[in-house]
Amino acid sequence: MTVSNKDDPQDSALLTREAILGSSRRAQQYLLSLQKTEGDWEGEMVWCSMILAQAVIVRTITGHPYTESEKRLIVRHFSVTQATDGSWGMHPESPGYVFFTTLAYVALRLLGLSPQDDLPARGLSWIHAQPQGVKAIPTWGKFWLALLDLYDYRGLNSVPPELFLLPEWLPFHPRRYYCHTRQIYLAIAYLFGLRFRAELPDGLRDSLRQELYGDEYAQIDFAALRHLLAPSDVYVPITPLLRGVYDLLAAYESVHSKALRNKALGLCLKHIVYEQKVSNYQGISPVSGLLNCLVLFATDKQHPELAPSLAGIETWRWQDEEEGLRYVGAHSNTWDTAFVLQALAEMRAPAPEVNGAVNRAHAFLARAQIVDELPDYQSHWRDSALGGWCFSDGRHRWPVSDCAAEALSALLSLYEHPDMSIDRPFERLRLDQAADFILSRQNADGGFGTYERRRGGKLLEKVNPSEMFGQCMTELSYIECTSSSLAALAHYRKRFPSHTITGLNGAIARAVTFLRAQQLKDGSFQGFWGINYTYACFHVVRSLRMAEVAVDDGLVQSVAQWLLTHQKPDGGWGEHYTSCLGGRYIEHEQSQVVMTGWALMALVEVCPHDHVAIRRGYGWLLTQQLESGAWPRQAVNGVFFGAAMLDYRLYHSYFPAWAIFRLARLLGE
Repeated sequence: MTVSNKDDPQDSALLTREAILGSSRRAQQYLLSLQKTEGDWEGEMVWCSMILAQAVIVRTITGHPYTESEKRLIVRHFSVTQATDGSWGMHPESPGYVFFTTLAYVALRLLGLSPQDDLPARGLSWIHAQPQGVKAIPTWGKFWLALLDLYDYRGLNSVPPELFLLPEWLPFHPRRYYCHTRQIYLAIAYLFGLRFRAELPDGLRDSLRQELYGDEYAQIDFAALRHLLAPSDVYVPITPLLRGVYDLLAAYESVHSKALRNKALGLCLKHIVYEQKVSNYQGISPVSGLLNCLVLFATDKQHPELAPSLAGIETWRWQDEEEGLRYVGAHSNTWDTAFVLQALAEMRAPAPEVNGAVNRAHAFLARAQIVDELPDYQSHWRDSALGGWCFSDGRHRWPVSDCAAEALSALLSLYEHPDMSIDRPFERLRLDQAADFILSRQNADGGFGTYERRRGGKLLEKVNPSEMFGQCMTELSYIECTSSSLAALAHYRKRFPSHTITGLNGAIARAVTFLRAQQLKDGSFQGFWGINYTYACFHVVRSLRMAEVAVDDGLVQSVAQWLLTHQKPDGGWGEHYTSCLGGRYIEHEQSQVVMTGWALMALVEVCPHDHVAIRRGYGWLLTQQLESGAWPRQAVNGVFFGAAMLDYRLYHSYFPAWAIFRLARLLGE
């Protein structure tokens, strides 16, 4: 199939060289203004209010209340994230969830707000309007309420810590879980095994019980609520297999051995303490980090690792006057920096200020790479971290395949640029270690996982206990991670054709084969970490071209044709987040600058840059640029676990800019 370049009646006027260069200069200056003093770029990764609510709960339980000024900023954030109907949702565009709304309500009450105050009053009104109300809160909500003695443990499905004592060769041992899931359930199992209950001050527990339920709390049959779930909150229903497992574990709870329980608690605690220490007390995320703080507090209120762990939680803090105090689910320092550098590397004859910014960012990447191996990592179910980069600044030491790949791609792009002068390039050994790290995340099917290789089979997804999230039990082979890894490894091979990396050529070939097998009948690819088909197509085309797959290859041509088919009448591209939920492409009613950037960067790899659709796309993109050089923030653009949408706030800045820089280079400027 060959992409058509026939005239289009809606074709925009040819872009002028002056317009492109002016846009490029403004975008460049804006990007440079966003660079942090440490040399990196980082935009907030916006999710929801859950982590903030849990942080309020944990700091209340552990006796570390916020200051009055902090409380004001926290209330501010709950205010700006509350929906007009009084609820809080999974993400900025989400309908209300019983889980998120209940946690927000409890947090506001712990902060000292009255049930009659506007925010909690509207939240509680929404909760009471839901079928079964708080009684049907999902499993994670039941658990968090149980920690506060606001939900009886009899209403929770069992998560016995003895699961971690099972033989490790078993296909369902928790070491095979996706790492975030594994870390979360280590702490949940510990606290469940202890039946930990916090003490709330001044009769607040009884007041909250009355407010949340309305009924006489003592008369509620919590045991009958184990499988009751609010329909608004369910993304993955409880399967018959999982229900059977739950019933078996419930029976086990009535007969378990105290000695075995204590042994299991000790094992969980050992892994949790290890995690806190090797992650510089941040945890893999604030979600598990907060739970780990409770584990330490439940073990010993004076536990020596508790104070640094509470301090570690604050490294996830993000605050400003406009949106208040909140906690991000992840820091994106390396991720954002790598993409900005690749964008800047498109520029011919960069100005001195660009070269200075690039050198500062290069120094950041040098500091962020993991150059020392984790101690005793294998006995704690970790994979080697040497040579990798994390999504963040690297301090929590959980490196990821595509983060390392994009960092390596950025470095190689800088080193190949004829006009970039890098003060202290990486030693060859460190680049080799980066390539080795990326290779270590390749799965048997040729695709790449994130933090680890795949350890568990598809059957584990049948016992997903989270209900609100999908595909979170095991590592998978992801289109985007495979594409980023393929691009970096192919770039590395091109840079060092006489390399001695064992298995590199075979790994590249298997990755290409994997991607070919994932293409859908309509020519598109389905993403996992971005929204969604547009994001995946951008990554696939970019990586295959770096791997020297020809422009006239049928796969590349059909992806381009799919993108051309989905261009909107105004020249842009826009995909709605419900594409992720429904498993099919759903167009957004408005064109989106981020997705237009993705589409254009894929198309210029395949089509002439003066193709009518490309001209129209760039024409629309230029009309959206602000005088500052930025582009407007629009809809959510990222996702994890199928249902949790994210707004990567720097995506609106560097992906459109990257597309503009690419066009300027193609024009010879």
